[in-house]
Amino acid sequence: MNEIERQKKGIGLIPLAAMVIGSAIGGGVFGIMTDISGSAGGAALFSWLLVGSAMLMLSLSINNLNKKRPDLEGGIFSYAEAGFGRFAGFISGWGYWLTCWLGNVAFATLLMSALGYFFPVFAGGQNIPSVVMSTLLLWGYAWLVNRGVENASIVNAIVTICKLVPLFLFIVVAISTFSIQQFIANFSSDIILTANGQVVPFSSQILSCIMVMLWVFVGIEGASVVGSRAKKKSDVGKATILGILGLILIYVLVSMLPYGTMPMKELQSIQTQPAMGYVFEKMVGKWGAIVINGGLIISLFGVWLSWTILPVETMRNMAQDGLLPNSWGKVNAQGAPTFAIVLTTLCTNVFLLSLLFTDSAYNFAYTLGTAAIFFTWLFLGLYQMKLSYQRREIGQFLIGLLASAFQVWAMFVVAFNEVMLVLVLFLPGIYFYLQARKEQEQPVDHVKIDRFLLILVTLVGAVALLLFGTGKLHV
Repeated sequence: MNEIERQKKGIGLIPLAAMVIGSAIGGGVFGIMTDISGSAGGAALFSWLLVGSAMLMLSLSINNLNKKRPDLEGGIFSYAEAGFGRFAGFISGWGYWLTCWLGNVAFATLLMSALGYFFPVFAGGQNIPSVVMSTLLLWGYAWLVNRGVENASIVNAIVTICKLVPLFLFIVVAISTFSIQQFIANFSSDIILTANGQVVPFSSQILSCIMVMLWVFVGIEGASVVGSRAKKKSDVGKATILGILGLILIYVLVSMLPYGTMPMKELQSIQTQPAMGYVFEKMVGKWGAIVINGGLIISLFGVWLSWTILPVETMRNMAQDGLLPNSWGKVNAQGAPTFAIVLTTLCTNVFLLSLLFTDSAYNFAYTLGTAAIFFTWLFLGLYQMKLSYQRREIGQFLIGLLASAFQVWAMFVVAFNEVMLVLVLFLPGIYFYLQARKEQEQPVDHVKIDRFLLILVTLVGAVALLLFGTGKLHV
């Protein structure tokens, strides 16, 4: 397609930015206002400043790499592989695969809880009927994807409307009922107390916000793909930045406005997900919860299809690239990788059973999924640094440095135990990676860093397994 044809048929700047926003918003935003209610308004705002800045740096890195290395079309893991070897590519891809299907566990919990508002048999989303229904839906989606069903544009449109309309309705009503006096009363960190009456430190309140805030940004790493549909190539970078700024604005408004609409204790008392429906019900009455939960249910049905395809496509791409055994990438007559679909669905189903044994299955699923994507995001930032250093681009290098530094800080300070558990989940993947190398009759240590990373991840994963097994680590 030449430039004239692109401008005639392509997507303009504002619609392109809207696509970035729509592709990144998932179900997490519907529960974020109570997920961060363990922090006062001041701590939550500071956390948004920290996370928003880090995600902006990451999105700028993704956009820069897309422009500088358009030849890397193997998937999100291709940047890690290009910069740091085959095993780095495996780490990035395996982490992204874990994030995608763990996200489906979170979606299942949220969907069942939303259904529980209308059908009490699913109340709470973590009982036997919820697990049975989630399992049926899970394998139903696997059957559809195995038949070659893809996420059609009409489904995308419906899903986007059902996500955004309730969000904007919530924002408008929350603004109209917002009280600056109530917000100020909820602003000071001194109002957050422990069970024995001690003030929770400001730093602890910040740390309690970070994971849930990062979770709602999972998806921005794939948002820039829509850039190929732009009228002008110059619009891609602008749309990415506008999209990320739009996301930050939406997330901040949705999560912070409730601080000005009700006392902190009342906000903290809402424990059922999706919290937005119950918060909105307190604002406008029962119809508010019906609108929010109804829209979320329709949205999650569509989002679940997309997120069933994502991990399967990641696994297929990794197999085609030689990072996983060939059998994992083989496709049926409809072009769908049956083995990858079945294996991914089985893994998701096993974790779905955790709904029966924990009071916080949704939190467990999204925190583990966020911890897994840290590896993918970290290698994105590191490759941004490496490529920019080679090209002597100081500004781009600093962007990559800030993006990478935040990921390292989050891995060690915010979610150390979750990251260690993810490293345990890397151990079976390492076996399959070695099997793939053997199939291709290629050395494991293709470059020196391959051997270093392989030994490091294996040792740390084994130590983590031992620590979890002895109870010295837990999540």
